[in-house]
Amino acid sequence: MTPHEHSHPHPHPHSHGAGPGSGPGSATEPDWEALGTHLEREAELQAAFIEEAAAWLRDLLCHRDVTRVLDLGSGPGVTTTALAHAFPGAETVAVDSTPGLLERARARAEREGLASRIALREGELPADLPGLGTADLIWTSNVVHHLGDQRAALESFASALRPGGVLAVRERGLPTRFLPRDIGIGRPGLQARLDAAEEDRFSEMRAQLPGHTRTVEDWPALLVAAGLAPTGSRTFLTDLSAPLDPVARAHVRDRVERSREGLADSLSAEDLDTLDALLDDASPDGILRRPDVFFLTATTVHTAART
Repeated sequence: MTPHEHSHPHPHPHSHGAGPGSGPGSATEPDWEALGTHLEREAELQAAFIEEAAAWLRDLLCHRDVTRVLDLGSGPGVTTTALAHAFPGAETVAVDSTPGLLERARARAEREGLASRIALREGELPADLPGLGTADLIWTSNVVHHLGDQRAALESFASALRPGGVLAVRERGLPTRFLPRDIGIGRPGLQARLDAAEEDRFSEMRAQLPGHTRTVEDWPALLVAAGLAPTGSRTFLTDLSAPLDPVARAHVRDRVERSREGLADSLSAEDLDTLDALLDDASPDGILRRPDVFFLTATTVHTAART
Protein backbone atom coordinates (compact mmCIF):
# COMPACT_ATOMS: atom_id res chain seq x y z
CA MET A 1 0.00 0.00 0.00
CA THR A 2 2.14 2.80 -0.84
CA PRO A 3 2.14 5.44 -3.61
CA HIS A 4 0.85 8.39 -2.71
CA GLU A 5 1.52 11.92 -3.26
CA HIS A 6 2.70 11.51 -6.76
CA SER A 7 1.13 11.73 -10.13
CA HIS A 8 1.49 9.00 -12.72
CA PRO A 9 4.91 8.82 -14.23
CA HIS A 10 5.49 6.22 -16.89
CA PRO A 11 5.55 3.38 -16.26
CA HIS A 12 3.00 3.23 -13.50
CA PRO A 13 4.83 3.53 -10.16
CA HIS A 14 2.61 2.94 -7.20
CA SER A 15 1.53 1.60 -3.95
CA HIS A 16 3.29 -0.75 -1.64
CA GLY A 17 1.83 -3.62 0.14
CA ALA A 18 -1.48 -3.64 -1.64
CA GLY A 19 -1.91 -7.26 -0.73
CA PRO A 20 -0.34 -10.70 -0.91
CA GLY A 21 2.11 -11.00 -3.74
CA SER A 22 2.07 -7.30 -4.49
CA GLY A 23 5.04 -6.05 -2.53
CA PRO A 24 8.20 -4.40 -3.88
CA GLY A 25 9.75 -6.33 -6.71
CA SER A 26 6.62 -8.31 -7.52
CA ALA A 27 5.00 -8.50 -10.94
CA THR A 28 2.63 -5.66 -10.10
CA GLU A 29 4.72 -3.41 -7.85
CA PRO A 30 8.08 -1.65 -8.28
CA ASP A 31 10.82 -1.30 -5.70
CA TRP A 32 9.44 1.55 -3.60
CA GLU A 33 12.65 1.93 -1.63
CA ALA A 34 14.51 2.68 -4.85
CA LEU A 35 11.82 5.16 -5.91
CA GLY A 36 12.04 7.17 -2.69
CA THR A 37 13.88 10.14 -4.17
CA HIS A 38 11.56 10.25 -7.18
CA LEU A 39 8.41 10.11 -5.03
CA GLU A 40 9.64 12.78 -2.64
CA ARG A 41 10.73 15.13 -5.41
CA GLU A 42 7.45 14.76 -7.30
CA ALA A 43 5.47 15.53 -4.16
CA GLU A 44 7.63 18.56 -3.47
CA LEU A 45 6.99 19.86 -6.99
CA GLN A 46 3.27 19.65 -6.19
CA ALA A 47 3.58 21.16 -2.71
CA ALA A 48 1.27 24.06 -3.57
CA PHE A 49 -1.53 21.64 -4.51
CA ILE A 50 -0.98 19.56 -1.38
CA GLU A 51 -1.13 22.62 0.88
CA GLU A 52 -4.24 23.92 -0.91
CA ALA A 53 -5.93 20.53 -0.55
CA ALA A 54 -5.06 20.40 3.15
CA ALA A 55 -6.57 23.87 3.64
CA TRP A 56 -9.75 22.75 1.85
CA LEU A 57 -10.03 19.72 4.13
CA ARG A 58 -9.54 21.95 7.16
CA ASP A 59 -12.48 24.06 5.97
CA LEU A 60 -14.62 20.93 5.46
CA LEU A 61 -13.94 19.92 9.05
CA CYS A 62 -14.14 23.38 10.63
CA HIS A 63 -17.23 22.34 12.59
CA ARG A 64 -15.37 19.77 14.68
CA ASP A 65 -12.28 19.30 16.79
CA VAL A 66 -9.94 17.16 14.68
CA THR A 67 -7.69 15.17 16.99
CA ARG A 68 -6.47 12.35 14.74
CA VAL A 69 -5.53 12.16 11.05
CA LEU A 70 -4.49 9.04 9.12
CA ASP A 71 -2.40 9.34 5.95
CA LEU A 72 -2.81 5.90 4.37
CA GLY A 73 0.03 5.22 1.93
CA SER A 74 2.02 8.19 3.15
CA GLY A 75 5.17 7.56 1.13
CA PRO A 76 7.91 10.06 2.04
CA GLY A 77 5.54 12.16 4.14
CA VAL A 78 5.13 15.38 2.14
CA THR A 79 1.35 15.26 2.50
CA THR A 80 1.63 14.01 6.09
CA THR A 81 3.45 17.15 7.17
CA ALA A 82 1.04 19.38 5.23
CA LEU A 83 -1.87 17.76 7.06
CA ALA A 84 -0.09 18.16 10.39
CA HIS A 85 0.35 21.88 9.72
CA ALA A 86 -3.33 22.20 8.69
CA PHE A 87 -4.56 20.40 11.84
CA PRO A 88 -2.25 21.58 14.63
CA GLY A 89 -4.40 19.98 17.33
CA ALA A 90 -4.26 16.51 15.84
CA GLU A 91 -1.99 13.51 15.97
CA THR A 92 -1.15 12.78 12.33
CA VAL A 93 -0.20 9.19 11.51
CA ALA A 94 1.88 8.27 8.45
CA VAL A 95 1.06 4.69 7.41
CA ASP A 96 3.16 2.87 4.84
CA SER A 97 4.60 -0.57 4.24
CA THR A 98 8.05 0.58 3.11
CA PRO A 99 10.49 1.36 5.95
CA GLY A 100 12.70 3.57 3.78
CA LEU A 101 9.80 5.85 2.92
CA LEU A 102 8.71 6.06 6.54
CA GLU A 103 12.26 7.07 7.40
CA ARG A 104 11.99 9.91 4.88
CA ALA A 105 8.70 10.90 6.51
CA ARG A 106 10.36 10.86 9.95
CA ALA A 107 13.22 13.05 8.75
CA ARG A 108 10.81 15.52 7.13
CA ALA A 109 8.73 15.74 10.32
CA GLU A 110 11.86 16.50 12.32
CA ARG A 111 12.99 19.19 9.83
CA GLU A 112 9.60 20.88 10.07
CA GLY A 113 9.40 20.70 13.87
CA LEU A 114 6.54 18.20 13.81
CA ALA A 115 8.20 15.10 15.26
CA SER A 116 6.11 15.22 18.43
CA ARG A 117 2.82 15.27 16.49
CA ILE A 118 3.54 12.81 13.67
CA ALA A 119 3.48 9.09 14.36
CA LEU A 120 4.83 6.46 11.96
CA ARG A 121 3.16 3.08 11.47
CA GLU A 122 4.43 0.35 9.18
CA GLY A 123 1.59 -1.72 7.80
CA GLU A 124 -0.13 -3.30 4.82
CA LEU A 125 -3.47 -2.12 3.51
CA PRO A 126 -6.17 -3.09 3.99
CA ALA A 127 -5.05 -5.99 6.21
CA ASP A 128 -3.54 -3.86 8.97
CA LEU A 129 -6.20 -1.16 8.97
CA PRO A 130 -8.11 -2.49 12.03
CA GLY A 131 -5.02 -2.01 14.17
CA LEU A 132 -4.61 1.64 13.24
CA GLY A 133 -7.60 2.92 15.18
CA THR A 134 -10.09 5.56 14.07
CA ALA A 135 -9.61 9.10 12.80
CA ASP A 136 -11.46 12.33 12.10
CA LEU A 137 -9.77 12.61 8.71
CA ILE A 138 -8.38 9.86 6.48
CA TRP A 139 -6.32 10.82 3.44
CA THR A 140 -5.27 8.28 0.83
CA SER A 141 -3.39 9.11 -2.36
CA ASN A 142 -3.06 6.76 -5.33
CA VAL A 143 -3.47 3.74 -3.08
CA VAL A 144 -6.95 2.40 -3.81
CA HIS A 145 -6.16 1.43 -7.40
CA HIS A 146 -3.42 -0.87 -6.08
CA LEU A 147 -5.98 -2.90 -4.16
CA GLY A 148 -7.77 -5.64 -6.08
CA ASP A 149 -11.27 -4.81 -4.86
CA GLN A 150 -11.44 -1.03 -4.86
CA ARG A 151 -15.00 -0.89 -3.57
CA ALA A 152 -14.18 -3.13 -0.61
CA ALA A 153 -11.07 -1.04 0.09
CA LEU A 154 -13.10 2.15 0.35
CA GLU A 155 -15.60 0.41 2.62
CA SER A 156 -12.75 -0.61 4.94
CA PHE A 157 -11.33 2.92 4.96
CA ALA A 158 -14.79 4.34 5.71
CA SER A 159 -15.13 1.98 8.67
CA ALA A 160 -12.14 3.68 10.33
CA LEU A 161 -13.82 7.10 10.27
CA ARG A 162 -15.26 8.61 13.41
CA PRO A 163 -18.83 9.93 13.11
CA GLY A 164 -18.71 13.16 11.13
CA GLY A 165 -15.20 12.37 9.92
CA VAL A 166 -14.08 12.81 6.32
CA LEU A 167 -12.41 10.41 3.88
CA ALA A 168 -10.36 12.14 1.16
CA VAL A 169 -9.39 10.03 -1.84
CA ARG A 170 -6.87 11.15 -4.42
CA GLU A 171 -7.02 8.91 -7.47
CA ARG A 172 -5.31 9.86 -10.70
CA GLY A 173 -6.48 12.97 -12.59
CA LEU A 174 -5.44 14.41 -15.93
CA PRO A 175 -2.21 13.07 -17.51
CA THR A 176 0.88 15.14 -16.80
CA ARG A 177 2.20 17.22 -19.69
CA PHE A 178 5.77 18.45 -20.04
CA LEU A 179 6.39 18.95 -23.78
CA PRO A 180 4.59 20.64 -26.70
CA ARG A 181 2.60 18.45 -29.11
CA ASP A 182 5.26 18.96 -31.78
CA ILE A 183 8.76 18.96 -30.33
CA GLY A 184 10.57 19.22 -33.68
CA ILE A 185 11.79 15.61 -33.71
CA GLY A 186 9.89 12.41 -34.39
CA ARG A 187 6.15 12.23 -35.00
CA PRO A 188 4.06 14.88 -33.22
CA GLY A 189 1.85 13.75 -30.37
CA LEU A 190 4.45 11.70 -28.48
CA GLN A 191 2.90 12.25 -25.06
CA ALA A 192 -0.54 11.16 -26.20
CA ARG A 193 0.96 7.86 -27.36
CA LEU A 194 2.81 7.48 -24.06
CA ASP A 195 -0.50 8.02 -22.27
CA ALA A 196 -2.19 5.31 -24.36
CA ALA A 197 0.62 2.83 -23.65
CA GLU A 198 0.48 3.71 -19.96
CA GLU A 199 -3.29 3.11 -19.84
CA ASP A 200 -2.75 -0.39 -21.24
CA ARG A 201 0.01 -1.02 -18.70
CA PHE A 202 -2.20 0.30 -15.91
CA SER A 203 -5.00 -2.09 -16.89
CA GLU A 204 -2.53 -4.98 -16.93
CA MET A 205 -1.31 -4.00 -13.46
CA ARG A 206 -4.88 -3.92 -12.13
CA ALA A 207 -5.73 -7.30 -13.68
CA GLN A 208 -2.78 -8.95 -11.92
CA LEU A 209 -3.72 -7.76 -8.43
CA PRO A 210 -4.91 -10.41 -5.95
CA GLY A 211 -8.70 -10.37 -5.74
CA HIS A 212 -8.98 -8.08 -8.76
CA THR A 213 -12.55 -6.92 -9.28
CA ARG A 214 -13.45 -4.69 -12.19
CA THR A 215 -15.12 -1.52 -10.89
CA VAL A 216 -16.59 1.55 -12.55
CA GLU A 217 -14.20 4.19 -11.22
CA ASP A 218 -16.88 6.71 -10.31
CA TRP A 219 -15.25 7.74 -7.06
CA PRO A 220 -18.12 9.81 -5.59
CA ALA A 221 -20.51 6.92 -6.28
CA LEU A 222 -18.08 4.45 -4.71
CA LEU A 223 -17.88 6.63 -1.60
CA VAL A 224 -21.68 6.60 -1.39
CA ALA A 225 -21.62 2.80 -1.77
CA ALA A 226 -19.20 2.73 1.17
CA GLY A 227 -21.90 4.36 3.30
CA LEU A 228 -20.58 7.92 3.18
CA ALA A 229 -22.17 11.23 2.22
CA PRO A 230 -20.27 13.16 -0.51
CA THR A 231 -18.84 16.49 0.60
CA GLY A 232 -17.37 17.55 -2.73
CA SER A 233 -14.64 16.92 -5.27
CA ARG A 234 -11.99 19.43 -6.25
CA THR A 235 -9.33 19.48 -8.92
CA PHE A 236 -6.04 21.22 -8.22
CA LEU A 237 -3.65 22.47 -10.91
CA THR A 238 0.12 22.25 -10.75
CA ASP A 239 1.49 24.55 -13.44
CA LEU A 240 5.27 24.97 -13.59
CA SER A 241 5.96 26.93 -16.75
CA ALA A 242 8.99 26.79 -19.03
CA PRO A 243 11.85 27.20 -18.56
CA LEU A 244 11.90 24.81 -15.63
CA ASP A 245 14.36 25.12 -12.78
CA PRO A 246 17.06 22.42 -12.59
CA VAL A 247 15.24 20.28 -9.99
CA ALA A 248 11.97 20.14 -11.93
CA ARG A 249 13.84 19.60 -15.19
CA ALA A 250 15.79 16.68 -13.71
CA HIS A 251 12.51 15.20 -12.50
CA VAL A 252 10.98 15.39 -15.98
CA ARG A 253 14.07 13.73 -17.41
CA ASP A 254 13.66 10.93 -14.86
CA ARG A 255 10.05 10.44 -15.94
CA VAL A 256 11.08 10.24 -19.59
CA GLU A 257 13.81 7.73 -18.78
CA ARG A 258 11.38 5.54 -16.87
CA SER A 259 8.95 5.74 -19.79
CA ARG A 260 11.71 4.60 -22.13
CA GLU A 261 12.50 1.63 -19.89
CA GLY A 262 8.99 0.59 -18.90
CA LEU A 263 7.09 1.08 -22.14
CA ALA A 264 9.74 -0.02 -24.66
CA ASP A 265 7.72 -3.04 -25.79
CA SER A 266 4.64 -0.89 -26.44
CA LEU A 267 6.15 1.93 -28.50
CA SER A 268 7.23 2.24 -32.11
CA ALA A 269 10.88 2.36 -33.11
CA GLU A 270 10.37 6.00 -34.11
CA ASP A 271 9.04 6.94 -30.69
CA LEU A 272 11.87 5.08 -28.97
CA ASP A 273 14.37 7.03 -31.08
CA THR A 274 12.63 10.25 -30.05
CA LEU A 275 12.85 9.30 -26.39
CA ASP A 276 16.54 8.52 -26.83
CA ALA A 277 17.05 11.99 -28.29
CA LEU A 278 15.22 13.55 -25.35
CA LEU A 279 17.51 11.63 -22.99
CA ASP A 280 20.70 12.80 -24.74
CA ASP A 281 22.03 15.32 -22.24
CA ALA A 282 24.55 16.73 -24.74
CA SER A 283 21.92 17.45 -27.39
CA PRO A 284 19.93 20.69 -27.68
CA ASP A 285 16.90 18.43 -28.18
CA GLY A 286 17.49 16.78 -24.79
CA ILE A 287 15.25 17.41 -21.78
CA LEU A 288 18.08 19.01 -19.84
CA ARG A 289 18.79 21.62 -22.53
CA ARG A 290 15.65 22.39 -24.50
CA PRO A 291 13.84 25.60 -23.43
CA ASP A 292 10.25 24.38 -23.88
CA VAL A 293 10.05 21.81 -21.05
CA PHE A 294 7.28 22.51 -18.53
CA PHE A 295 5.32 20.55 -15.87
CA LEU A 296 1.53 20.68 -15.95
CA THR A 297 -0.87 18.33 -14.19
CA ALA A 298 -4.33 18.36 -12.62
CA THR A 299 -5.14 16.28 -9.56
CA THR A 300 -8.64 15.49 -8.28
CA VAL A 301 -9.52 14.80 -4.66
CA HIS A 302 -12.89 13.28 -3.73
CA THR A 303 -14.30 13.63 -0.22
CA ALA A 304 -17.16 12.15 1.76
CA ALA A 305 -18.23 12.13 5.39
CA ARG A 306 -19.46 9.47 7.79
CA THR A 307 -22.89 10.65 8.94
